[in-house]
Amino acid sequence: MSIKDRGKLKWQPALMLPEYVKLLNHVNKDYYRQLKPILDEYQLEEFEDKIHTAMEFASPVMFTVWEDGFDWEYTGMIHRLDPLTKMIHLELENEKGHIIRVKFEDIVGVEVRE
Repeated sequence: MSIKDRGKLKWQPALMLPEYVKLLNHVNKDYYRQLKPILDEYQLEEFEDKIHTAMEFASPVMFTVWEDGFDWEYTGMIHRLDPLTKMIHLELENEKGHIIRVKFEDIVGVEVRE
């Protein structure tokens, strides 16, 4: 009579506890996190000029936004600017009708598309 052993399979669930997996994911995320770039006055003024040009000629814009240590890119049409809250309302290009709000202070790059 032979013994049927599951080998490494029987140890796998014990080694991957949910807390351990959560910790590994957190460490992985922290490893790729970046510091927010420091922008000078000239870069901010250039961003403003590009935003105003895109609004004037109804051109699509690609924003690079820094959020929680990561850079995200959003492309779309500028719906409106809110000077009081310093927010840009952007209608996403790939999701028509979906508008997101982007804080001007989180923008690290602006590119006007033709």
